[in-house]
Amino acid sequence: MSIVRNVAAIAKGMSITFGEIFEPTQVENYPDGPGPLRGAVLEQRFRGAHVLQRDENGLEKCVACFLCAAACPSNCIFIEAAENTEEVRISSSERFAKVYNIDYNRCIFCGYCVEACPTDAITHGHGFELATLNATNLVIRKEDMLVPVEALTAAQ
Repeated sequence: MSIVRNVAAIAKGMSITFGEIFEPTQVENYPDGPGPLRGAVLEQRFRGAHVLQRDENGLEKCVACFLCAAACPSNCIFIEAAENTEEVRISSSERFAKVYNIDYNRCIFCGYCVEACPTDAITHGHGFELATLNATNLVIRKEDMLVPVEALTAAQ
């Protein structure tokens, strides 16, 4: 009896397989699609590459409080603080992050840094093309993560 049941199960599985062979293939239009994501469909809560935000005046939101680095379980965030001067204002606070690096070799995209930030300076963007053959390219610097000032003026 068990041999007949096994053969019937295999036949049912093969009928599904043979039925799908003649159906047209459905693919995402990722590499050649239109727009900045080129056809990729991302969910709203997707955790992509990190983005450092600016305020409405174009100043950096990061005040170098080190809370994101302290919350990071993989210890992949490195921050070096510097003081703002009256002549040169980088952020609206007394301090700013002179160096802000994230090592994506270690990052697990947990989102703890985003939750810990009191000024909402760091967020997850929708960048998903992080693959590289050289591990040193995965240390992303502040200049690469910072939102350009032109993007703020275009949004207003």
